[in-house]
Amino acid sequence: MAKVLDTDALRGELAGLEGDWAGDSTAITRTAELPGFVEAIAVVDRVAVVAEELDHHPDIDIRWRTLTFRCATHSEGGVTERDIELARRIDEIIGAAT
Repeated sequence: MAKVLDTDALRGELAGLEGDWAGDSTAITRTAELPGFVEAIAVVDRVAVVAEELDHHPDIDIRWRTLTFRCATHSEGGVTERDIELARRIDEIIGAAT
């Protein structure tokens, strides 16, 4: 089982991420604006493949070309290293798309 990160550990992990992630020990979020709707959906498709590989799935809100990702390990009740790894991979995908 993964351990929920404490406030200091989470702060350090968030500082090391490429994207503008924010949150607390319950969940972390990032919003990204893509050039258009088709590009946004392509990012969601790529994130879906990675989420399946990791067997760890974010909540995703799609608003035209704006995507919001929310990561939390529901079974543990908060943010774990699994969420940080998923956030890193999401950052890579968004970086390649913009």
